[in-house]
Amino acid sequence: MPQVSMFRLYVLRAMYVFMFVGLALVKWPAILNPPPGLSNSGSVVGSVLGAISLLALLGIRYPLKMLPLLFFEFLWKFIWVLGWGLPPFLTQQLSPEAQETLISCLVGVVLVPLVMPWGYVFKQYVKAPGDPWGKRVTVRSPEQPSSSPA
Repeated sequence: MPQVSMFRLYVLRAMYVFMFVGLALVKWPAILNPPPGLSNSGSVVGSVLGAISLLALLGIRYPLKMLPLLFFEFLWKFIWVLGWGLPPFLTQQLSPEAQETLISCLVGVVLVPLVMPWGYVFKQYVKAPGDPWGKRVTVRSPEQPSSSPA
């Protein structure tokens, strides 16, 4: 298994703590006490972000196993910034609420790549062979007895 320094593991853990605490402060009050008139899409977004906060707790214990959560965190924020944040920002038509979202997303877009152990990611997600696609066939050697009754 490729080595990841203890320092890098603690940096990853700090990122997961940051994610959990930020979402716990911002999203969990609305999850536990939904505001009146919350839209369906607003409730879905709140639920997804609540789930992410709980998964971030797992990341504190298993920082490398939970790297896909950081991939997801980076990608959704990157997509939002490019698709919904920058176009109105560049034309000075970004609402105050969207400005807050843009800042929050930019924090994730900057921090996640900084904490990511890129050597480990390359070895585990790019160079390593993928899992098999088909059913595994096990071949018994002649020395192994058959498990079926004779």
